[in-house]
Amino acid sequence: MNFLVAEHDLSVSRATAALKLSRAAFYRELRGRQPLDDQPIIDALNDMVEANSRWGFWMCYDRLRLDGHPWNHKRVWRVYCEMKLNLPRRKKKRLPQRDRQSLDIIPLPNQVWSMDFMSDALYAGRRFRTFNVLDEGVREALAIVVDTSIASGRVIRELDKLVEVRGKPAAIRCDNGPEFCAQAFVDWCEERGIDIRYIQPGKPNQNAFIERFNKSYRDEVLNAHLFSTLEQVREVSEEWRKIYNEYRPHDALGRIPPAMYMRKLKLENSNYELST
Repeated sequence: MNFLVAEHDLSVSRATAALKLSRAAFYRELRGRQPLDDQPIIDALNDMVEANSRWGFWMCYDRLRLDGHPWNHKRVWRVYCEMKLNLPRRKKKRLPQRDRQSLDIIPLPNQVWSMDFMSDALYAGRRFRTFNVLDEGVREALAIVVDTSIASGRVIRELDKLVEVRGKPAAIRCDNGPEFCAQAFVDWCEERGIDIRYIQPGKPNQNAFIERFNKSYRDEVLNAHLFSTLEQVREVSEEWRKIYNEYRPHDALGRIPPAMYMRKLKLENSNYELST
């Protein structure tokens, strides 16, 4: 209002009439909260939260009243929110304790399957995940499942398909992701007598075979193509999986593909049975 009077050279009567206020409002002294009025509340809340980090607002407020402070709950709540104490506080994630997993390999199929997830994005920015399953003994890529979301239920369904075609593994090696720690997945493994070998948190080297497979998959597929749809990702991934199993030489198998190594194992086993 002072701006109208000074800048536009208006009388107090015309200025108050333009703003539809009484003339008394022009002469009334401004009353505002002093900047330091809330400082005692701030200090009290800081001391209380520092000593009791898990207390919520009402616990703090009740303690302030018991300590003799006269502030009402509305004022304390306003200061509490301005200090952002009402926001969720980050908790330290409790990771499960796991035994160290050795990478001893039995060069036979269905001894240990290793599993892991990967993440990438389509050209338009839409995120997707892949669920990769590898037979460690023969280095065969059993599945690459592509979708925007892959929960524990989907993991179980995909494993059921693999077990129906290939038979069940003796053990599964995986990390401590929520899909693998879900009770449904644990129950599924227990019902089929499959041992779950959880690696230690923060130790991906204990799942080195699937990690090496993921690197090849990312270099030769995900980083080598620009995908527009999930169907494109599925088609290219499935084609690459067949090449990986049937055509691409593998150093750990004597520089032959996993499919050729499987045929070699079967021939050796049949010769052994004939000799005995």
